[in-house]
Amino acid sequence: MTFTDPPAAELNRPELERYLGRIGDRWPLDRALLGGARVQDLCGAGPQRERGHEYVVVLVSEAFGGVPWLERVYQAGNLWDADVMGARADVHCYTPRELERKVQRMRIVRETVSGGIDLMASATR
Repeated sequence: MTFTDPPAAELNRPELERYLGRIGDRWPLDRALLGGARVQDLCGAGPQRERGHEYVVVLVSEAFGGVPWLERVYQAGNLWDADVMGARADVHCYTPRELERKVQRMRIVRETVSGGIDLMASATR
C-alpha cells in the first residue's frame, strides 16, 4: 500500500487570494510567488524526491524597506492559514533590491521565482 498526498491541483486558490488580501492590507505588494513541494507536484515532479517545504511564499514590496526583516516575516507568516492550506509555509519577504540578491544566493528563493506560481497574476483572472 502506498500513501500519496492529495493532488496539488487541489491548491486552495480562494484561500491564497484571501492571504494576498490580508498581506495587502498591511503592505502594498509588487509580487507574490508560491513555490514548494505542492507546486512542484502540480508541475509533474516525481514522488521519489526530497520534498522540502510544502509551500514557499516569496512576497516583494517596496514597503518592506521600512520594516525589520524578522518583523515582516513573522507577521506575513502568521497571516498564512496552515489549517486551511493543509501545511505551513516558508515565507520570505523582500524589497525588490533584496530579492535580486536573494535570487543569487538562496536556492529556495531562486526556484520559487523561476518556477513558482505568480499569485498576483492568478488573482486577477
